Amino acid sequence: QAPLVESGGGSVQAGESLTLSCAPAGFGIGRDNFGWFRQAPGKEREGVAGIDADNDAVYADSVKGRFTISRDFGKNIVTLQMNNLKPEDTAMYYCAVRFWTRRRPSSLNALDYSTWGRGTQVTVSS
Repeated sequence: QAPLVESGGGSVQAGESLTLSCAPAGFGIGRDNFGWFRQAPGKEREGVAGIDADNDAVYADSVKGRFTISRDFGKNIVTLQMNNLKPEDTAMYYCAVRFWTRRRPSSLNALDYSTWGRGTQVTVSS
């Protein structure tokens, strides 16, 4: 089993919403930094949103005001709420974690993360 399991992807129309979930397998979300990334066919993986131990978040300019990353300690998941989806949001979405060793700011740099899920597909049609 992958250490992180993403869910919630699907096919929607432009303007609709989806909520992605990232569930760690065998550990709590605790103080770790989490990030959401996406990769569309033929494109490089890009950071979408990141959250740090203080729940401070960072977002890509392309999703600011539309996407929200958050932790749900009750369910032990990290979510990505995506509103007003656009066709250009179509991609495979991945969750990643940077395990706590010391306090670090949230990040959209894939190199900052050590452990990844297998992804969930989001398709937005116009």
